[in-house]
Amino acid sequence: MVDNVHSEAGAAPHLVFLVTEDWFFVSHFLPMARAACELGLRVTVITRVRDHVAAIAATGARVVPLQAERRSLNPLAVAATLKRLRQLLRDERPDILHCIALRSIVLGGLAAPAGTAKVHALTGLGFLGARADVIGRTARALLRGVLRPLLDGPRTRFLFENEDDARMLGLDPADAGKVALVGGAGVDPAAFPVTRPAPSTSLRIAVVARMLWSKGIDLAVEALTMARAAGADVTLSLYGAPDPSNPRAVPEETLREWGARPGIAWCGATQDVPSVWRAHEVACLPSRGGEGLPRTLLEAGASGRAIVTTDVPGCRRLVRDGVEGLIVPPDNAIALAQAFVSLANDRVRVQEMGLAARARVESGFTERHVMDTVKTLYASLLRRPS
Repeated sequence: MVDNVHSEAGAAPHLVFLVTEDWFFVSHFLPMARAACELGLRVTVITRVRDHVAAIAATGARVVPLQAERRSLNPLAVAATLKRLRQLLRDERPDILHCIALRSIVLGGLAAPAGTAKVHALTGLGFLGARADVIGRTARALLRGVLRPLLDGPRTRFLFENEDDARMLGLDPADAGKVALVGGAGVDPAAFPVTRPAPSTSLRIAVVARMLWSKGIDLAVEALTMARAAGADVTLSLYGAPDPSNPRAVPEETLREWGARPGIAWCGATQDVPSVWRAHEVACLPSRGGEGLPRTLLEAGASGRAIVTTDVPGCRRLVRDGVEGLIVPPDNAIALAQAFVSLANDRVRVQEMGLAARARVESGFTERHVMDTVKTLYASLLRRPS
């Protein structure tokens, strides 16, 4: 329980999460809700409600609906959402408002009642982080130079999944008074036991991700085709579905065309990720950037699978080149194909990297690590100044 905290007389301190989608909260942030409940806080989640209320409620949290389309930039729609959110927050009277992802950070920062302690959790930059053109660079400069100072304050903390995003906002990742780092969503190692796939002459590679261009799905397909043309016995399975609310979604007809190519299968979305890793030796995520710390890499690492990924923030925080897997330059299908060929020719190394990946996850990227970090963060914000 938290002592010496600010809240209404006789009531436990109130933590409110603000997140755009209930499925996103369930996928990545349930450990934080459980941590807050362990700390003795009242927990509320404000989100767009779809099909995941029961999973959130199972942590002990309440769910308050806020219907808003996350991709809409219509000024009138945004203004209406902001008005509804201000009323909700006046009603809820949070002691801490934990805003998840950029849109929620902006809306929550503008709508929060004066004096509310805030946690701004940047879970990656999405397409802003993946863009290397002038639009991407300008947007990141605006975040650093305008938005961050606007949303900052003495009772504001920033939560990141990698050090690069903290530096991008002009913050020192080592500044414990302002910044906290977590291992992404964390993962429960017990839910992803290390198994040995059935023997196969082919090196079986899988991508488990939303089917987005920013995830580099097309690069994995191109690299697999190149590796097979070079004589490597490799296959690629794609697990995931397009995200209709994301402008970077790969069209379904494109996924079906890729899945008809030799050595490639598009398997659609899966609810059983451990079964994927029981059947594959290597995980791949050739992201173009914008990641926080991809959960798919945590799950693959916990399962004892070697990882091939790109040299972008988030991915390189977990994977060390030559240890847990191989890191290649982003947007480089040739280098990715060479990595596939290299691993296909050294299956012992694949196994060694997989065991190293499991140890890496256990060393600081579990759900318990995440829970302990946010409990410390919440407790620090709830203490009255001495």
